[in-house]
Amino acid sequence: MQRRVHHCRQSRSLAVLSLLLAFVIAFLAPAHADEAQIRAIITKFADAKGFPQIEAIVQELGATGDPAVARPLNALADGALHARKTDSQIFIVEEGGGFRVLDPLSGEVVADAGVARDYTKIRVNNGLRRTIRGVLGSLTLGATDGNARMRAANTLFQTPDPQTIEALDAAIPGESVPAVKIRLQQARAAAVLQSDLPDAQKEEAIALLGGMGDRAALSLLNGFAANAQGDLKSAAQGAADRINTTLAAWDMAQNVWFGLSLGSVLLLAAIGLAITFGVMGVINMAHGEMVMLGAYTTFAVQEAIRANAPGLFDWSLLIAAPTAFLVAGVVGFAMERGIIRFLYGRPLETLLATWGVSLILQQAVRTIFGPNNREVGNPSWMSGSFEIGQLAITWNRLWIVVFALAVFAVLLFVFNRTSWGLHMRAVTQNRRMAASMGIRTPWVDAFTFALGSGIAGIAGVALSQIGNVSPNLGQSYIIDSFMVVVFGGVGNLWGTLVGAMSLGVLNKFLEPYAGAVLGKILVLVLIILFIQKRPRGLFALKGRAVEA
Repeated sequence: MQRRVHHCRQSRSLAVLSLLLAFVIAFLAPAHADEAQIRAIITKFADAKGFPQIEAIVQELGATGDPAVARPLNALADGALHARKTDSQIFIVEEGGGFRVLDPLSGEVVADAGVARDYTKIRVNNGLRRTIRGVLGSLTLGATDGNARMRAANTLFQTPDPQTIEALDAAIPGESVPAVKIRLQQARAAAVLQSDLPDAQKEEAIALLGGMGDRAALSLLNGFAANAQGDLKSAAQGAADRINTTLAAWDMAQNVWFGLSLGSVLLLAAIGLAITFGVMGVINMAHGEMVMLGAYTTFAVQEAIRANAPGLFDWSLLIAAPTAFLVAGVVGFAMERGIIRFLYGRPLETLLATWGVSLILQQAVRTIFGPNNREVGNPSWMSGSFEIGQLAITWNRLWIVVFALAVFAVLLFVFNRTSWGLHMRAVTQNRRMAASMGIRTPWVDAFTFALGSGIAGIAGVALSQIGNVSPNLGQSYIIDSFMVVVFGGVGNLWGTLVGAMSLGVLNKFLEPYAGAVLGKILVLVLIILFIQKRPRGLFALKGRAVEA
């Protein structure tokens, strides 16, 4: 009896195993058939004559919809797909760093591959590469990752192909991410313009692309209008004209942003000069070298962090800013105590003396750091950019604008809300009266000059983030800084702010028409004409120059 039960159990187990095996075979058979079908298509590359036949095979691979074809297609685009001469089989051949032959689907290394002369490369050109990019894009339209689908949509938009319309029509209704869905619709519109679909669909595509308002859509519409006729040509040209109007407005906004960005740099460079020249009446030709010292301090701080604490690199600018302020401030304090205090009231001699100091500082930096440019790195939070419409904004420029306005706000607070600021304004307005009230005017002079130099050092920290650091860095900004101070009003911080932003925007609007050098000359001429009408600048302020 037990033997019979055992035999029945064995029979049931075998039946279950047979059934499972049948299901497995039924499930795997189509996969093997699909792979065999793909391999058969890939083999056609060996007999293809000319680029049109190769392109037809690429489209046939794409029509399978199988992601496995991405490997051979990428290899074809890279020029790594080869046919073996002996049996016309297709393989991926890697020759960099050693000769290897890989299976085109699995990527496994093929044993007994032979040598390089046994294989013939499948030729490819730029037109084929564009077709391959389009096919690969359509393959990833169903990816689970939204970013992958967006990349696929971007690829299809950039390489419009009528053969992708069917895949796009299938993908658009099921797309759940609004941004990706919009991009898929735009890619479809671009493909429709290249197709032989009815004019009504092309007019809808023109309207959709015209609403984008960017240069990519403009290029597509202009290309279509060049070959179109009748109403379609008029519609495409009208949409292109509307985009041109929109882009002109965005270009103006971009110039305003570039001007404000340049203005913030000029503000940082000039605000220290507004103190030393505008408030103290000292023509400091070494002011640019204070900016240079701040930039080199930033470089030294970053080198020290790289060598000793790389994890703190993102904090390097926050460490460098107060350090640069102290370094430039100490040098400025030493200049005032050692040279400038003996030359008050003698502007020409002050100019010559500070010019000599600037040459000494430049040579000292060349001796310590060398004459070559030094590169200062951007922390991660100051790297990259973002877009608002067609307006491109880099993070480093944005943070410099914020930083310049923060420095300006701190200086306003110091001047108007602290006792030291009150003393400085008193000495500016009436030196003898301030001295009679017990204010130690020589020390006010020294610390005011140190403050102006320190602010210039902070400006060097900001400037190091938008260009290389060199011994001549400060010379690029000294003339512009004087123009900002004179134009805004000697000694007035608000005038310095308005002057810096105004000159920055004016420069950026003149450069496209006159060039960088001629643009600066025109700005200088305009300032000279302005000073003829308003000798004290936009915001006049009394200082030592008007004392009896």
